[in-house]
Amino acid sequence: MKLGLELGEFAWDGGPARIADTLGRLARSADSAGFSLIGVADHLWQGPHAGGPEQPMLECFTTLAALATHTEHIRLAPIVAGVHLRAPALLAKTVTTLDVLSGGRAMLGIGTAWYDDEAHGMGIGYPSLTDRYGMLDEAVQICLRMWSGDETPFDGAHYQLGRPLNVPAALATPRPPIMIAGGGEKRTLPLVAKYADVCNLYPTPDLGDRLATLRRLCEGIDRDYDSIEKTVILPFAVGPDGSGAGELIEFLRGLAALGIETAIGMFSDSDPVRLVDIIGEKVLPAVADA
Repeated sequence: MKLGLELGEFAWDGGPARIADTLGRLARSADSAGFSLIGVADHLWQGPHAGGPEQPMLECFTTLAALATHTEHIRLAPIVAGVHLRAPALLAKTVTTLDVLSGGRAMLGIGTAWYDDEAHGMGIGYPSLTDRYGMLDEAVQICLRMWSGDETPFDGAHYQLGRPLNVPAALATPRPPIMIAGGGEKRTLPLVAKYADVCNLYPTPDLGDRLATLRRLCEGIDRDYDSIEKTVILPFAVGPDGSGAGELIEFLRGLAALGIETAIGMFSDSDPVRLVDIIGEKVLPAVADA
């Protein structure tokens, strides 16, 4: 099993003046320890689970670009980009730029989003969930078209592009991987089976059933189920003294037995570098063979 990190909280020691330094140290530590992925939450407001809009939140792709300058190996991704926040061509161009500047390490995580208060507060359109699913389908199609070099017009129900030109091309081969987040059996998992290189689920008691559904959906369209990287996102509840590491290791081993290949850790700590170091030292080696 591989481990990744998701950065979604930025109330770190030293306040805003130290965020850049902390981010750089965290990135270098994660990269050298062998973490496979750093993701950044795609929000303009901090979520209610982390204290709400008055708490610090960094813009996703600017943060990913900063992370790229401090790393050499680790993959970089929004986890996950809200489909309503950017026009698909802008999203494809942004991920391409991150990929070129990072030497081919960008991944697109994308989903239907959920934070309606943020959208309304910032004057951003927030269509119905049905429309957002339609937008997600078309956005992925547009990204795939732009990353393949296909400049033919795109005429969809939500987006129309006269010439989806993308120069320079991404460095990733054959293109940046696409993660589609969510485990809904009626709408999300069919999109995963159809388009995604990576799925992202929660480690809930029905995880095995979600994976079985994804397998059936893949079989129904003659897609290789094993070609999709299986990931989950969950809190990494490890104390500053390493307490909780044993329990986390056992839980991750159980996920690996279900077929999960990458576990992406969310964490809340005023000193995130310390936590990354502890997980890199105690947890990562213990699950590497799981």
